[in-house]
Amino acid sequence: MSMPDVQIRPNHRLVIEGMTCASCVGRVEKAIANVPGVAKASVNLATERADIAFSGTPDVPAVITAIRNAGYEVGERTIELDIEGMNCASCVGRVEKALRAVSGVTNASVNLAMERATVRVATASTTASRLAQAIKAAGYAANEVATGKAEDGGPDRREAELRSLKISLAAAAVLTIPVFVLEMGSHLVPAIHEFVMETVGMRESWYLQFLLTTLVLFGPGLRFFRKGVPALLRLAPDMDSLVVLGTTAAWGFSVVATIAPQLLPEGTTNVYYEAAAVIVSLILLGRYLEARAKGRTSEAIKRLLGLQARSARVLRNGEAVDVPLQQVRTGDVVIVRPGEKVPVDGVVIDGSSYVDESMITGEPVPVNKAGGSDVVGGTVNKNGSFAFRATKVGSDTLIAQIIRMVEEAQADKLPIQAMVDRVTNWFVPAVMLAAAATFIVWLIFGPDPALTFALVNAVAVLIIACPCAMGLATPTSIMVGTGRAAEMGVLFRRGDALQTLRDAEVIALDKTGTLTLGEPTLAYFKTSEGFARNEILSLVASLEARSEHPIAEAIVDAARRDGLPLAAADNFAATPGFGVAAMIGGRKVEVGADRFMARLGHSVAPFANDAERLAREGQSPLYAAVDGRLAAIITVADPIKPTTPEAIAALHGLGLKVAMITGDNRRTAEAIARRLGIDEVVAEVLPDGKVEAVKRLASKGQRVAFVGDGINDAPALAAADVGIAIGTGTDVAIESAGVVLMSGDLRGVVNAIALSRATIRNIGQNLFWAFAYNAALIPVAAGALYPVNGTLLSPVLAAGAMALSSVFVLTNALRLKRFSPPLHGA
Repeated sequence: MSMPDVQIRPNHRLVIEGMTCASCVGRVEKAIANVPGVAKASVNLATERADIAFSGTPDVPAVITAIRNAGYEVGERTIELDIEGMNCASCVGRVEKALRAVSGVTNASVNLAMERATVRVATASTTASRLAQAIKAAGYAANEVATGKAEDGGPDRREAELRSLKISLAAAAVLTIPVFVLEMGSHLVPAIHEFVMETVGMRESWYLQFLLTTLVLFGPGLRFFRKGVPALLRLAPDMDSLVVLGTTAAWGFSVVATIAPQLLPEGTTNVYYEAAAVIVSLILLGRYLEARAKGRTSEAIKRLLGLQARSARVLRNGEAVDVPLQQVRTGDVVIVRPGEKVPVDGVVIDGSSYVDESMITGEPVPVNKAGGSDVVGGTVNKNGSFAFRATKVGSDTLIAQIIRMVEEAQADKLPIQAMVDRVTNWFVPAVMLAAAATFIVWLIFGPDPALTFALVNAVAVLIIACPCAMGLATPTSIMVGTGRAAEMGVLFRRGDALQTLRDAEVIALDKTGTLTLGEPTLAYFKTSEGFARNEILSLVASLEARSEHPIAEAIVDAARRDGLPLAAADNFAATPGFGVAAMIGGRKVEVGADRFMARLGHSVAPFANDAERLAREGQSPLYAAVDGRLAAIITVADPIKPTTPEAIAALHGLGLKVAMITGDNRRTAEAIARRLGIDEVVAEVLPDGKVEAVKRLASKGQRVAFVGDGINDAPALAAADVGIAIGTGTDVAIESAGVVLMSGDLRGVVNAIALSRATIRNIGQNLFWAFAYNAALIPVAAGALYPVNGTLLSPVLAAGAMALSSVFVLTNALRLKRFSPPLHGA
């Protein structure tokens, strides 16, 4: 298919990866050409770039999808921007719309609570400054967040904003109180009215109110005009525009009544200075309370940042010197003294101590660290001293990765947010139309003075219909929920995993390393009459020390843990499929399966009952003979983690079905399933078999969460509706998962599901109250109850209710900070 001959200059550039020849160029150009709206495209093999022009609205994501479907990749990168000036959900919609209109942007997500935009752009297609310009054109300010410094400047900017709001609020309150007393006090308290009339005079009182209210509007309230008026001129009104229209209407009507009352219809000469002043003060109060609450929602990130050490004691030229954390390099030898934080990740090379890792894993008991032990930056050394070699520094450390995961999850949008965005995109214009309709209806059909009623009710509609609560409902709950999860040792790598995990119906578990410890251990060792346990274990371990089989390693490890001596093995002989034999200290030792004992003429009948019981538990026994006599029965198994039974019972308590998917043999898998009460077993499967098993479970219409820890679990973790990786597992598994448990404790799955449910329930509460508030009070503000019982909503009360709605949503979200996990110690 040839490109149409249209003289349009290409204005979108994409970096194409994977092209190797001219036919690749042709395929890419053809794929781009088939995208609706593409007018011209040129692909260059040497520069690996595609220049594209659109005849209509640019649809860069569709072009990228077409290129990927053709078998090539488009380079992308993420740009994060701090946004200043957003105050409601409609602001979010406008910023996202402005960003998506920029050439090369494939996706844009704006978080009101974090005041941050996360933008995916095609490599080389645009820059952060162009994105910032687009945001500025939409009426907001933006600055790029430097890589690895996501929080730099954030707290300072928020604190500056909080200080500014506090000063503005104080000034507005000082100026508003006299206005309120002069006007409302005169209406409510006859003595005040008499005092004002005798000392100030009505007309003079109005002049004083005009002066003070004007100072409020164009002093502390100027922030609303600076944003609201340009937004109106762009025909993209926001919450500030509603405030400007409402307060200006009340103030303007009052100015006319004060200076030129003859212009107004008879009987309508009233002033509403107190409404304009109090509205500004109350909205500033609401913004101040919001700013304080927003700061609290990001406390989890601040605490994580606080875990990092500020400096490290490093050996340089044979001397220990203190250097800033940023100067620590991979391979440096770092010394940690008692009570100090471990500065970076590494491996202990000298000394020993106990290290408190609770802030990383949630485990309260300090962990012994000696030569060869891994240590994690941010953990606290308790009593000893040790030296370790740095293996990961800077952004590669575990604590830095945790912070990055939490930030990404907090910036993410849940599927439920899409509905909110659609509503809020038209909400403010709809409110302005409702206010205009209110004004017209009251002006035509209202009682005298109709103009006064029309003005007051229209202003009340404008003020009360704030979409702030809607915009804050979802992101604040996500921020607090994911932050609380991080404190519990549960990391949501993607925000949408919160919602998906809540809906999970089946929990599919890998066996090795997830249900079990993941390493063979001596599980059962019983000697025949006349033989001492330690003596026989020492002889068997001495024999098995010559073998590299995992079972042999488990027996040797058990002997060493008990402090038993190992002797040299002479005349070592192995019979494949049967067993091994050797002379140990002059004694003949033979170890193998029952068939090996039968070949040697040793009866295993004395252990028949033990063997039958062990077989039911999925364990295959070995036997040991010493000097021609049956000496012991031995089993080596991968033991179930002590906390696994409690976790499985708790999952059933949540109403979930539990399945086990493992590559282990069926008999062992089914024995473990019987012990734990697991509902379904899929055994003897390869990694792709695990994917098929997950898909089969999902084909029944059930949402499946898969829990695993190994490289072979990565495909299943990615294939499940939500993957949960055990944090003690491999990096590959963690990268494939949506949720990461920092400890190997399966109880963390229960806590993650419970927190997911609590967070989504919290979001539902926020959205209900945000929408119910507007649905209930906009008609009241418009005067719908006036014909019934004479009820009207004052603009002042409307402003108070509007401010309280946002504060309620934020306060409700902050309740998640007190979430208590159902299973403690996970």
